[in-house]
Amino acid sequence: MKKFLIAALALATMPLLAEDSVHDFKVKNIKGEDIDLSGYKGKVLLIVNVASKCGATPQYDPLQSIHAKYADKGLVVMGFPANNFGGQEPGSDSEIAEFCTSSYSVEFPMFSKVSVKGDDKAPLFAYLTSAGNPDKQGDIGWNFEKFLIGKDGKLVRRFATRTQPDDAEVIAAIEKALAE
Repeated sequence: MKKFLIAALALATMPLLAEDSVHDFKVKNIKGEDIDLSGYKGKVLLIVNVASKCGATPQYDPLQSIHAKYADKGLVVMGFPANNFGGQEPGSDSEIAEFCTSSYSVEFPMFSKVSVKGDDKAPLFAYLTSAGNPDKQGDIGWNFEKFLIGKDGKLVRRFATRTQPDDAEVIAAIEKALAE
């Protein structure tokens, strides 16, 4: 009986299991519609926190090029606008959507503006910044950090803002993830 009580107490004090992959999250797209990320099982995802008024905003061009080149092979680029850094994403979702379409011809999925840092950090980004990662854990440092997600929904790699989306290292990681 004593062993049973000790085991029961141990189970009761264990933290609840956290999300196991990005497929466990639901988010809103830029039109405000609920999107269950489990619908992307079997796809490779490149999740990027984006901003319209940032020095890195021109990264929309290579992001769109990568999306166009690899979409039929199973890659989905996903843009998550965030206003956490220098107020560089001040617009509403509809203003952001218009900007992305008119300025960069973005065709990849865009999502509703979220917080990627701080007390109000979106659950998806809390997961991404704490998930085991060979590159880096912890808070996002600036706009346009890139999170490469494997077909199983697990974080594969994380790339800093200064790493261009079409950098050879990013492309190699994408191609490897698509081949697995």
